[in-house]
Amino acid sequence: MAKTSQKSRTIRPTARRRPAKSATERPAGSRRPPAGETPYHHGDLHDALLAAAERVLERDGLAGLTLRAVAREAGVSHAAPTHHFGDLTGLLSELAAIGFRRFSAAMIAARNSETHPLLRGLANAKAYVAYAQASPGIFSLMFRTERLDMSRPSLHDAATESFEGLVSAVGAGRNEKLTGEALTLDQAAAIARAWSLVHGFTTLLLDGRLQDILRRLPAGTDVDQLLDAMLRSTVPRPAGTS
Repeated sequence: MAKTSQKSRTIRPTARRRPAKSATERPAGSRRPPAGETPYHHGDLHDALLAAAERVLERDGLAGLTLRAVAREAGVSHAAPTHHFGDLTGLLSELAAIGFRRFSAAMIAARNSETHPLLRGLANAKAYVAYAQASPGIFSLMFRTERLDMSRPSLHDAATESFEGLVSAVGAGRNEKLTGEALTLDQAAAIARAWSLVHGFTTLLLDGRLQDILRRLPAGTDVDQLLDAMLRSTVPRPAGTS
């Protein structure tokens, strides 16, 4: 038998290189968001869920605010709110904390718009009512203690800051520097009186219970005028004001 001039060799096919994955390529088997679902970066979903919860609250009330309703509003899986907040109480508490922070900021801005202590107090009270009118759902939630976890740090800190603002405003009207740590009975009574007056008015307003009073007033008299007259009747007018 004739010998071959070269030893036979096994020829292996050249291995093909797989192209590198693009930055946007999804791993095999990964879930593609359904049509209409909003893609969120990991750090954005927490805030997006809170924004969705606020929309549901203002539109459907506290009774309509559920974890599933928030997930639907945000366009994410039903498990997402639980992952970020634990349960409905956790979500409501974080939402109330946002409300208190905005509430405090609105009253600080109102106080800073005036220079006379008594006028600053009036501006503070008007900002209190205006905030509630603008965001009635979240305002009501802020005072539904039975639905909230007041030990949650974010809510505890925001609510404390809001109370300290009230104490400071009352102290300024009395020409005293007050803090919520230690109060005399007279100081505590002044704070409770101011808070009860404004919060009571606000609650009656949101519940529609002031309509009977308003319809008896001269034509054109509105809620703001009624509030201003009520507030001014409780404090002496500063010199040079009307």
